[in-house]
Amino acid sequence: MRTIHTLKELRAVLNGYRQQGKRIGLVPTMGNLHEGHISLVEQARRAADIVVTSIFINPMQFGANEDLDSYPRTLRDDQERLQAAGNSLIFAPSVEELYPEGLARHTQVTVPEVSDGYCGASRPGHFAGVATVVTMLFNMVQPDVAVFGEKDFQQLAVIRKLTRDLFIPVEVIGAPTVRDADGVAKSSRNGYLSADERARAPAIFAAMEHMAARLAQGETEYTQLEQDAYNQLLAAGFHPDYIAIVNSRTLKPAQPADPQLTILMAAFLGTTRLIDNLSVTR
Repeated sequence: MRTIHTLKELRAVLNGYRQQGKRIGLVPTMGNLHEGHISLVEQARRAADIVVTSIFINPMQFGANEDLDSYPRTLRDDQERLQAAGNSLIFAPSVEELYPEGLARHTQVTVPEVSDGYCGASRPGHFAGVATVVTMLFNMVQPDVAVFGEKDFQQLAVIRKLTRDLFIPVEVIGAPTVRDADGVAKSSRNGYLSADERARAPAIFAAMEHMAARLAQGETEYTQLEQDAYNQLLAAGFHPDYIAIVNSRTLKPAQPADPQLTILMAAFLGTTRLIDNLSVTR
């Protein structure tokens, strides 16, 4: 496995693989890898001959009061994890490599509608940063397939739409959320939780499971379901950001006739913002 830091070297290496007829997969990450990330690499290995995992803490997707400076930089540990997972290449560029003229002067990609609301409302500009860097990575790596986690459900919808709208020839695969035994979704942000907060964290999945059971039984009073879950999280010590039942494809508020629904949640536990989702077919 090689670690590459420049676009020039990346293109040279990947051109060699393409000449051999190799199928290339991409797994974009910000590093600080856990089992959820490794599951994406494993899925990419099943879909491609060569797997490129990018490690880039993208400043464009962080807000002014977010944790860019404190976000863990763990390249050595990440390299060991990816080596064990059979990853082929790591692309770990510097900020200067990707944004040579600075963020303010860099072209941005914005994705309408699916970027609105939910995390898009709570983190203004976040999805423009995500869409921009993913478009850049697609252009730099030119993968046949790219794998993203379903845990970031709105992000996955944004990426799928930009890929369709810009006619980017990349197959986008959504990989199932990896969870701990108590239901907590694997996330780099779980490391910010205190011991007491980590003990409370399963309440977010429990609330979604309760909602999903009621939806599966045909309940359509979505506002009441959302309010009940809000109260459930408050009682567990969370400060909910949003709870929404949406159409899984459009992310618009669910309608009674929608066959595929997704519960979207974001809530603060102490100072840590956790997001999760659960889909229901009726």
